[in-house]
Amino acid sequence: MAAEPGAGLRIFRDILRRADKNDDGKLSFDEFKAYFADGVLSGEELHELFHTIDTHNTDNLDTEELCEYFSQHLGEYENVLSVLEDLNITILKAMDKTKKDYQEASNLEQFVTRFLLKETLNQLQSLQSSLECAMETTEEQTRQERQDPTKPEVLSIQWPGKRSARRLQRNNSLLPNSPHFSTGWIEDDNQWNTQINRLQTLIDRLEKKDLKLEPFEEEVLEENAKSHIMIVQRQMSVIEEEIKEFRLALKQYVESASTQGGCLHVSIQKLPSDSRFIVYEFWENTNAWNSHLQMNYSKTFQRSNVDFLETPELITTMLVPASWWVLNNN
Repeated sequence: MAAEPGAGLRIFRDILRRADKNDDGKLSFDEFKAYFADGVLSGEELHELFHTIDTHNTDNLDTEELCEYFSQHLGEYENVLSVLEDLNITILKAMDKTKKDYQEASNLEQFVTRFLLKETLNQLQSLQSSLECAMETTEEQTRQERQDPTKPEVLSIQWPGKRSARRLQRNNSLLPNSPHFSTGWIEDDNQWNTQINRLQTLIDRLEKKDLKLEPFEEEVLEENAKSHIMIVQRQMSVIEEEIKEFRLALKQYVESASTQGGCLHVSIQKLPSDSRFIVYEFWENTNAWNSHLQMNYSKTFQRSNVDFLETPELITTMLVPASWWVLNNN
């Protein structure tokens, strides 16, 4: 179903609001770069794009200029953006009604509501997985073309269910009862390296094709088995002048995350060659990670990163058997 003309452009008002850090109703080049940088375009190319969009020649961008530029390139995504806006409004209305009616509903009605909420979330997560695959594939293809423009490698987009073994499919598995693990900010480089080396050893074992992992026989898990934990790797390239402030924000984030019930461990690595930080987070399950993302401290850290990071952070997740974590911590 085609959207009404211009419907998909309404989202750019929200884009401007989120990118406009000083709330002056327009985007400077620094604000534009912080929001639109994708790790592929160079600073010079972003600067050229900025001035292409700035048809008013004011060295700032407004909503009209953003809409005018992107309207020429939206294609099928005009319908997508329009539907997303309608979907957002529809879901908010449904949740508002749920909040008002749920407590007074019968047990059966409450069950149906919970089921519908869960199924809505599953559908949205499935769409998100498809989009993440497409984003990763297009970014990787662009990087390869830039590295060797004479021999670009054509990459196929892998939709959910067809991912490689390294990008294991997400699920809602829970971790078996386990003791509390130490968490927090690791200041000592030796302790840092010890934790990172342990994780690297685990990843090497996963990737080494000629190594047979124990047990040799296939494990049969029950449907409700609490079998997996989630490992999250976050790579962040920090602006040199912002490292001090970033460290403070990161420390507050780690301290808050470590107190969450579903957080097993947080470890941080600072690469010596550049201003890049890698954070490894271990969570009991996907639900614990998703709940963590909705917490105020997590959102605050995400917002501050717009000012601190040279490019958007790269997040990679992996599910591994919980028994591996237990064995490595005994």
